[in-house]
Amino acid sequence: MIRIWSGGAFPALRRARAARVGDSHIRRLLPLMLPTAWGVAAVTWKIACPQEQPESLGERIVTGVVFFTVGAGLVLGIRRELSRELKRVREIAHAAQRVLLRPLPPRLDGLALAAGQLSVSRGAVVGGDLYEAVATPYGVRIVIGDVRGHGLPAIGAVAAVLGSFREAAYDEPELGGVLRRLDRAIERHLRERARDEHPAACGGEPQSPSAEEFVTVLLLEIGADGGVAAINCGHPCPYHLRCRGVAPLACGEPLPPLGLFPLPAELPVHRCARVLPGEGLFLHTDGAADARDASGKFFGLEAVLAEAVLAKNALGSPVSPAAVITSVHSQLLRHTGGRLADDVALLVLRNDRSRVPTQCGDTALRRTRREPSNR
Repeated sequence: MIRIWSGGAFPALRRARAARVGDSHIRRLLPLMLPTAWGVAAVTWKIACPQEQPESLGERIVTGVVFFTVGAGLVLGIRRELSRELKRVREIAHAAQRVLLRPLPPRLDGLALAAGQLSVSRGAVVGGDLYEAVATPYGVRIVIGDVRGHGLPAIGAVAAVLGSFREAAYDEPELGGVLRRLDRAIERHLRERARDEHPAACGGEPQSPSAEEFVTVLLLEIGADGGVAAINCGHPCPYHLRCRGVAPLACGEPLPPLGLFPLPAELPVHRCARVLPGEGLFLHTDGAADARDASGKFFGLEAVLAEAVLAKNALGSPVSPAAVITSVHSQLLRHTGGRLADDVALLVLRNDRSRVPTQCGDTALRRTRREPSNR
C-alpha cells in the first residue's frame, strides 16, 4: 500500500487521467472527422486540379452533392454532440434537484406518504414550493411551504428552509423552536442575497429585491395517537380526509410569512383534530387552490378531493396517498390546459397505525393487519 501511493504513483495517475480526457475528446470529434475529410478532399481537388473547360452539368451536380454531404454531416455531427451534452446536463440537473427536494419514503413511522410537485419552469423538477417529512423522537414532523415567486429563481430560499428543517426537526424538542430555526435561515439567506444584489456589487438595481421575498410555511407534528400540532405562517390549511368526506383542518390563527416580520416572543401551537387510522391529511400550496382555466374559473380542489375519497370509501378501502396525488395532478392540468401560473406542491399522508380503534372505511387495512398475526 505504501509503494502504491509513494514515489511516482501520482504522476502515473495524472497520465492516466490525461489519457482518459484525450480519449473523450477523440470520441467527441469522431462524428465530425468524416465530413471534414470529405470537405478537405473536395476543396483540395478543386484547387489543385483546375478545369481548362467549363464544368458540365454532371460535374456541377457531383460537386454540389459533395458539398451538401459535407455540410449536412457537419450539422448532424454538431447536433449529435449538442444532444449528448444536453442529456448530460439534464441528468446532472435532475440529480441536483432530487437531492434538494428528495422523494419522500412511502411509509414513515406508521404513516403512508406521497408527494408531488409541478413547476412552471419547463424541464424543472423543483420550483418555489417545498415539502419534507421526517420521523423524530417527538413525532413525525412535516413542513410545506411556498416561496414568493416561482420557478428556478426561488430555489435559494427553498434550499435554506429545507436544509434548516432537516436539522432542526431532530434537534428541537418544541415545534416553535423548529420555526425559529427556519426563520433564522431565511434571514441569513435574505442578507446574503441583498449583499449580492446591492447596486455596489452588481452595478444596477437588483432584478428581484430581497425585501420582497418571503416564505409561507406550515409546520405539523403528528404524535403516536394521531394528534396533530400545527404552526401556520400564512400558508393554506390542509384538508382532513375522513370516511365521511373532506373538510378543512383548522390550524389556528396564522402568523405572518417568514421574512416579512420578526416572530413574536410566544409562538402559538394549535392542537388540531386527531387523524385516526384510515384517515389522512392533504397538504398543498396555493398554486393548486388558485389555479384558473381560460375563462378565469378557479380549480375546485375540495370537490376533486371529496370525489377521490368517496370513491375509495365506496369500495371499502382506505384512501391511497399516491392515487390522490395522481388524481389532483391530472384534474389540475386538465382544468388549466397544462398552463400553470404558479408552482404546485402536494403532500398526502394516511394514518396506518393501529393504536387507535379502527374507523369506518378501513376494513381492508384491518384485514391486512390481521393476516400476519394468524400465521
